Amino acid sequence: MPSLSLPGFVNAHCHDFWAWREAMLDTAQGLSLGDVRSGYVQVYRELLGAGYTAVGEFHYLGFDKALAAAEAAEEAGIGFVLLYAAYAVPPFAQPSVASYLADVERLRERNLAVGVAPHSVRACPPDWLEEIGRYAERQGLVLHVHACEQPREIEDCLAEYGVRPIELLARCGCLGPRTTVVHATHASDAELDLLRDAGARVCVCPTTEANLGDGFAPIERICSRRIGVCIGSDSNVRIDPLEELRELDGIGRRVTLRRDVVPLERLLAFGSDEGAAALGIERWPDVVVDTEHPSLRGIDEADVLAALVYGCSADVLTPEA
Repeated sequence: MPSLSLPGFVNAHCHDFWAWREAMLDTAQGLSLGDVRSGYVQVYRELLGAGYTAVGEFHYLGFDKALAAAEAAEEAGIGFVLLYAAYAVPPFAQPSVASYLADVERLRERNLAVGVAPHSVRACPPDWLEEIGRYAERQGLVLHVHACEQPREIEDCLAEYGVRPIELLARCGCLGPRTTVVHATHASDAELDLLRDAGARVCVCPTTEANLGDGFAPIERICSRRIGVCIGSDSNVRIDPLEELRELDGIGRRVTLRRDVVPLERLLAFGSDEGAAALGIERWPDVVVDTEHPSLRGIDEADVLAALVYGCSADVLTPEA
């Protein structure tokens, strides 16, 4: 059986690879631009080797290091969208929302693909969210934001604002068809209804969510509402799109006690098309499946996709030359 080409997998939520853990923050902030660039090159090459051919980098580390990340993506040869994070609180606090948006403008002037990324309702107060939401709508930019990742976040939001995080995002004008809510692990039915009605997406990061003990994505409730779903490697505890998809599918099966929660073709779309749409990209490289790999050897052609998703690791994938 000849090699099989598929749309490349899209990593819609990848963090600064050293900065996601509090213990590493001082190290992250002290790295030189050269350190940042070389480190990103290594990560992006690893992403490519695992079958991700485009990435949305949720970037915390400021303007100059954002440029270094973009240069690293170009060197590695991976499709790249810079999701430039907004922070009103330490350790990554920007002086003002106006300063944050000025940085976004400067990045766009360099012909980079940029999306706005208010980190969360914990990191950005309502006036920041409102201004960023208006800017994204006016400029036609994608907007990515963490929400309902952990119960404590929801409790704090209810205590301060009287509503849950996704409800606050809706109130502040941050939900729309170009919005991607990252995690939504503990979203209520009412919040999922808001996402559905806005045409927004959810980015699920199953290996990171499992590693952190944050809970299960409500995948059956998401899919029953026809909300778009994409995947992300997030903290990069694992870099394997097939493992992300398999874990996501397994969550649906274990919670509902049935096997048909997410059809195979939808899982593949979650890994590619939906991620591209979340990043606002229309073209990204394909990936080649090695059908002679031991994991696939002897599989009938009609069963290759099922065998790929349910039984293989990323070592069967290579970016198309």
